[in-house]
Amino acid sequence: MAQDEKALEQRHLDTVLEKLDTAEKKLEKQIHRAKSEEKNIDKHFNDDVHLSFGSDTTTMETAITIHQQQQLLQERDNAWRNSDLQLKTVQRLQKSPYFARVDFKESGEPRRETIYIGLGSFSDRNDHFLIYDWRAPISSIYYDGGLGHVTYQTPDGEQSVDVSLKRQFIIKDDQIVNLFDTTETIGDQMLLEVLGEKSSTQMKSIVTTIQQEQNKIIRDTDSNLLFVQGAAGSGKTSAILQRVAYLLYRYRGNLTSSQVIMFSPNQLFNDYIENVLPELGEQNMVQMTYQQYTNRRLPALAAESLQHQFEVQLDTDAKKIQHFKQSLEFFKATRTYALHLNHEGMHFRNLMFQGKPFFTKQRISEIYYSFNANYKLINRLEATKERLVNSLNHRIDSETKADWVQQAVQDLDSEDLQKMYRTVDQEFANSDDEYKFLARQIVTNAFQKVYNAVRRNHFFNIRIQYMAFLKAIPELVDLAKWGITPAMWDAHIEQMRAVLSDRKIDADDVTPFLYLYDLITGHHTDRHMRFVFIDEIQDYTPYQLAYLRYRFGKARFTMLGDLNQAIFTKQSDGDLLGDVATLFDPEKTNVVQLTKSYRSTEQITNFTKALLVNGQRIDAFDRAGDLPNVYIGATEADLLVRLEKQIGTNDSSGLTTAIITRTLEDAQALYAQLKDGGVAATLIKSENQRLAPGVIIVPSFLAKGLEFDAVVMYQANTANYGSEDDRQLIYTIASRAMHRLTILASPDLAPILANVPQDLFTQE
Repeated sequence: MAQDEKALEQRHLDTVLEKLDTAEKKLEKQIHRAKSEEKNIDKHFNDDVHLSFGSDTTTMETAITIHQQQQLLQERDNAWRNSDLQLKTVQRLQKSPYFARVDFKESGEPRRETIYIGLGSFSDRNDHFLIYDWRAPISSIYYDGGLGHVTYQTPDGEQSVDVSLKRQFIIKDDQIVNLFDTTETIGDQMLLEVLGEKSSTQMKSIVTTIQQEQNKIIRDTDSNLLFVQGAAGSGKTSAILQRVAYLLYRYRGNLTSSQVIMFSPNQLFNDYIENVLPELGEQNMVQMTYQQYTNRRLPALAAESLQHQFEVQLDTDAKKIQHFKQSLEFFKATRTYALHLNHEGMHFRNLMFQGKPFFTKQRISEIYYSFNANYKLINRLEATKERLVNSLNHRIDSETKADWVQQAVQDLDSEDLQKMYRTVDQEFANSDDEYKFLARQIVTNAFQKVYNAVRRNHFFNIRIQYMAFLKAIPELVDLAKWGITPAMWDAHIEQMRAVLSDRKIDADDVTPFLYLYDLITGHHTDRHMRFVFIDEIQDYTPYQLAYLRYRFGKARFTMLGDLNQAIFTKQSDGDLLGDVATLFDPEKTNVVQLTKSYRSTEQITNFTKALLVNGQRIDAFDRAGDLPNVYIGATEADLLVRLEKQIGTNDSSGLTTAIITRTLEDAQALYAQLKDGGVAATLIKSENQRLAPGVIIVPSFLAKGLEFDAVVMYQANTANYGSEDDRQLIYTIASRAMHRLTILASPDLAPILANVPQDLFTQE
């Protein structure tokens, strides 16, 4: 491209930067003035408002004056907040005002238009936009299609334009470092520039390289279920975060970030992506892991940890039971059992008072099943609670005559009396009235524990009820179809009884336990949430997804993942998408496949593809690098020497290194060995940690969704990865690498890795 063209673009950039600087100064003055006026109004509030309550007329005048002052304060507050938002956009744009230019003609219009696209909108006067937000309808023509005829969606319907130029910029320190003209949606040169950058401890927003298929995901506003199956490194997560930003922009005024929730694989990943939305000018949505969401509602039960879920080894019988308990059939059986409880089967317990039953479980059961057969569980429960509270209130008067109450009144000292009297000098007609007053207060206070127990549903035991549900399963489901014998199920129930008695609960029982509780108590679904995002969908069970669909009944769902990377649900029947599809209207379901992998070099992607058997189609992006390197040592001491050498090589190339072990125990042992050898590294042993710069050691179950410059898969031997079940885990580990992949093993190499074609890696 001619240098004079670049010079012209630089002059345009300089003009835009000048106007951004002018706007920054203007907005700072507006904010200062608005804050000063607000402070001034607040300071002189009492001088300007004359309180007068002498008559109805003056009272009204006072109310009007107060209201006017409050309106003035609100206006000033809104003024500076609005200016503050504009200032933040301007300051964000000053770093890099835009990344694209598009020239086009609208149908039927003679003049060509030019627009520049950036992270936010900026105009120097009304309706004169120097920069368009990447989420604006018109900006879609940058991402969809090449040159020539292009259509895009607007709130008013489909529009069409003829695109004559599509130019991409890389701007650093107020200078155009590079620019490319392309006929593609996003040119390969632009991608190579961006993808060649080094990784960091925080994910960056990459709106400059959104692909056409990703743009369809981002701007989908019709689907109730958007299911994104994407290869490792295909940009699923970045596209989804950009989708959140787009939705907040598209529905501004009707949607807030608190109405969007994202379920992430672990807390480490939450920290990794936490800066993306703020970089795009939006507040972060609600973020949590599924375990955080469910565990906070468990009644004094310790749930199985993420680490334990990953590392526990199940025998054949346990795998069959696990497969069943993760299924939609078990979900439906839970609902069927709950409906049965409308007629019989609820387990109640005595509500105690002073060591004796206040309400016996038999009496509570009589009340619960005394209501009309048409009552739903929630109505039945609420009616029972109301009856119990009424009975409690009726008992107050009779209980005031009890011996313990008389003794309690006699034991009151003067300080106790003053606390109970309504006024300091409260008077009574006679001593009997005073006794009744005090006795009633004492009984009411004593009954408060019983009242709280009723309100909090303590008259039924969900643990006992859940055990009763498991016992009823053979009547609800044909277990033989799942390869489960009566003896196997009975043994499982006894095991469950021991676990619950120990105040613990297995991961596969957490969701059914909560679902049964919700059905019994009528726990309301969350109608506040409008959009639900679930990342790493392959590590969810059909039961968990059905539960989330139940909990967020009014929300639209976006689920994304790579079915080649399932590492927790090894016994899944592989038709997760089929199970999920039954939960939504097929007419409102959109399935998108992202097949091109951008994260890794072509050599690493081709290697990881070869690990899969009958996997999804994966296309490597044309970015060259070294072949993955495999080293097999005779001893672990040999591996440590080779590892230290690799760390040094990566450091000299400016690449940060992540050493991924199979388990946390392996990671801890390696960390100690490197420390003894004087090699500095950060051990990531908990999902609550943050990623740190430099060399890190991380167990495989915490590496989900992350990416690193260089990855070392440590001790990739048969002992660690000898099962066919490990294929997806090996793929997940290897596909974390962006620029360099090293595999170290002793004394042998895992069969899955050994069977990769020899021309796809080098071996020392």
